Amino acid sequence: MKKIIVPVDFSEFSEYALKAAAKLAKKYNGEVLALHMLEMPEILLTSGGEDPQKTFFFVKLAKQKFNDFLQKDFLKDIKVTPIVKHLKVFSEVNEEAKKYDADIIVMGSHGVSGAKEFFVGSNTEKVVRNAKIPVLVIKNDIADVNFDIIAMGCSFSEECIESYLKVTKMFNEIDTKLYLVHVNCPNDGFKSSVEIEKQVVNFFTKAERNLDKLKDVYYVSDYTVEDGIINGANKLGADLIVMPTHGRKGLAHFFQGSIGEDIANHSILPVMTLRI
Repeated sequence: MKKIIVPVDFSEFSEYALKAAAKLAKKYNGEVLALHMLEMPEILLTSGGEDPQKTFFFVKLAKQKFNDFLQKDFLKDIKVTPIVKHLKVFSEVNEEAKKYDADIIVMGSHGVSGAKEFFVGSNTEKVVRNAKIPVLVIKNDIADVNFDIIAMGCSFSEECIESYLKVTKMFNEIDTKLYLVHVNCPNDGFKSSVEIEKQVVNFFTKAERNLDKLKDVYYVSDYTVEDGIINGANKLGADLIVMPTHGRKGLAHFFQGSIGEDIANHSILPVMTLRI
């Protein structure tokens, strides 16, 4: 996690994310790429704009506000690169992450629920859905980002192996205990204990070529995968939930949903999603 990109909108939640990113940067000797997407009417940014001087003044004022916002004590001695984009399109977060070869996006969120969640969605969900790199969602002003205990949701299917290996590599520099949480639901792909155990053995045989990590599997029975992951993480005393996601879009997302997005939206704990 050498390059950490943080979308900033001057809210308390983006400040929580910026503070968490600063702690990660110190821990990994990395840098923070602070991204502010300036919301301006497109006509003001084109040659056809009625008042170019007004546009220039508006942009300059916004940049000054952004620079002032970045004058935080917790950013001292950290390399911070301010980036200003002139259109508020959340796919640009991922474009900028790719442009700067960022390792992770850290984003603040207050979460949404009910009809708004289905028909509008939150900006954080839009980033999670499109991101090609891990996204760390921060809901609170967390005291530290040691992430001593991590709960990673895992179906133990072979498509999860790559995500599991990415997570172990990402946190191998710090002393972290990683648990793989498997949720067995009564009406959604229910498996017997024998079936689950066979799948877990197959998973570790292919991922690790040994079965040393069997002791780090935590089994949960619950009515939904989302509830099982969150409840399991709380019982383990986890500091972070990690969820692989397919990043479904459009109708596929509406009808099938994304468990990773739902957990990122509803969990109080920090949640990191990464694309399968």
